[in-house]
Amino acid sequence: MEKEIVISKNIFDAKDFLKDGKPVVIKTETLYGILGNALDKNTVEYIYKIKGRNINKPFIILISSASDLKKFGIVPNEIEKKLLDLRGLTVVLDINNPKLRYLHRGTNSLAFRIPAKENLLELLRELDFPLVAPSCNPEGKEPAKDINEAIKYFGEKIPIYIDEGENLNTKPSTIVKIKDKQINILREGNYTKRDLFYLLKKL
Repeated sequence: MEKEIVISKNIFDAKDFLKDGKPVVIKTETLYGILGNALDKNTVEYIYKIKGRNINKPFIILISSASDLKKFGIVPNEIEKKLLDLRGLTVVLDINNPKLRYLHRGTNSLAFRIPAKENLLELLRELDFPLVAPSCNPEGKEPAKDINEAIKYFGEKIPIYIDEGENLNTKPSTIVKIKDKQINILREGNYTKRDLFYLLKKL
């Protein structure tokens, strides 16, 4: 007997599934993603399994504010805090926590982002735990453009899909890391280098 797949247009319908340790498909500000409780090792490993993800590549983690970094034993410096406050920007931070190896996969670093998408940010605040957020596709395939593609990829392996229409965004999030007090752009996307320096001056 096939499991029932829930399709909803209300992002908050995903809340109970996430609390139960189940993965969900939700549109982020960049792409549709597979989201799950970052502090639940079983959930994280399950997402690696269904994606066929390279086990040495960590997932990006969504947080509601810089204070969530306490859950990972990370104390960001002032510039890292300012960068995280630029919603939608992904910031790579060093982590020295053997218990969270299932997240950093031996790299001793993790990438964090505070979403720019308001309903997703509100969901994170209500959940009170961070979410891993890899793109919604098996390794090597194009990210799902809409819910129909997501269901073709994963079907009943994911219990709920939040349908917010076709993904029209072509730019991924910009990824940065601070090294020797300098901003290093690891991937340019929704923020350019010029954007970052202009915005940081205003903070």
